Amino acid sequence: MNEEQSSLLLKSSSLFPPPQGVKLSYGTAGFRADASILQSTVYRVGILAALRSLKTQSVVGVMITASHNKVTDNGVKIVDPSGGMLSQEWEPVADQLANAQTPQTLLSLIEEFVKKEKITLDGVQSGEILLGRDTRPSGEFLLEAAKQGISSIFGAIALDLGILTTPQLHWMVRARNKGMEATESAYFELISSSFRSLVGLVPNETKSNNANNKVVVDGADGVGGEKLEVLKNMLTGLVIEVRNSGKGGGLLNDGVGADFVQKEKVVPRGFGSNDVGIRCASLDGDADRLVYFSVPTDGSSKIDLVDGDKILSLFALFIKKQLSILTNDGNEKTNNNFQPRLGVVQTAYANGASTDYLKQSGLDVIFTPTGVKHLHEKAAQFDIGIYFEANGHGTILFSEPCLSWLEARNNELTLVSEGISECTLFCTRINSEFYQVSCYFC
Repeated sequence: MNEEQSSLLLKSSSLFPPPQGVKLSYGTAGFRADASILQSTVYRVGILAALRSLKTQSVVGVMITASHNKVTDNGVKIVDPSGGMLSQEWEPVADQLANAQTPQTLLSLIEEFVKKEKITLDGVQSGEILLGRDTRPSGEFLLEAAKQGISSIFGAIALDLGILTTPQLHWMVRARNKGMEATESAYFELISSSFRSLVGLVPNETKSNNANNKVVVDGADGVGGEKLEVLKNMLTGLVIEVRNSGKGGGLLNDGVGADFVQKEKVVPRGFGSNDVGIRCASLDGDADRLVYFSVPTDGSSKIDLVDGDKILSLFALFIKKQLSILTNDGNEKTNNNFQPRLGVVQTAYANGASTDYLKQSGLDVIFTPTGVKHLHEKAAQFDIGIYFEANGHGTILFSEPCLSWLEARNNELTLVSEGISECTLFCTRINSEFYQVSCYFC
């Protein structure tokens, strides 16, 4: 590291002294704490994101959000080039940088790390970091701290994408690295076109039941409600009413949102007896959790909940059924040697009844330690890996060989079964376009 780079880091880091007596740790959700003590941490995450971009020679992301936490909290996490979470190998470095007590200590840690990782800080190589934040008031000043950290590394450039959901930023990072258009409008177009294609597979006699075409969504008074107001106008076959969109003066995650609904099992603010018989859903503060519920007819505030365990079961059984069609050759002459492995991943906190049900249905269920990073890592070991936490946070992963096989089988069997087209469309859309649980409806 040359003297000019060292001087820049010392100067900028002196503007962001760490909070005294506080030790932060980078977990599944990145760093998370009261927003008033996070400026130094976010600045240093900006530095680390810049180093990650230079190391991988790819675009990475920084998301400023505290998800389902109260509005006075905030957090920050790095999105890797794949659109996934920061590599676990870099998490200890994040802890070290965040907790360095002096600018000189911070500089020494950075010097040691870039030498070990063979990262050149001469400004010749360039790095790009996409920045996003949720609707929290603290997000704006924390975003500036992230920009300061990024600009403290020669060759690194920050691109502020404004207010986004967490799944949007994850998708945009991945899209950018795949050479796709990585804009919010492109994101909405992919989701809406995928949804329209899926709706097109629904039999006409089913479409005539208008009662099933409405969903009322609790936006947690966060970014999800705001974005869904835009997306709903691009969809067909579904009527969406958004409540708690953040524009009515309600407080973020206060008596609303997926976390509140899943834990308390009661209706969120703004829902009640008038919603009996209507399909309802709740997002969390940054829209990466989704649960469904219905309001019972007995007049109580309790709900019938469709949580992540139930959503997982629905996805798993649907995909299992479609795979059985795809792998059943019948009398057809086809090269069908590929046998995709379908795996369901849960933690010990999953509903035991859901685990028993999945096993009885002939599905492989694997357990990991608590935390999305562990679930995601294990799911990625399958050709089709499904994981959801009870709180509605989860996704479905497809391997590249599996996607190639699905496309080939669809080409071979398009005219044989409607279910085949349904499965291949569903699978490719989730893997290549949604990536995280960025679709709002199951």
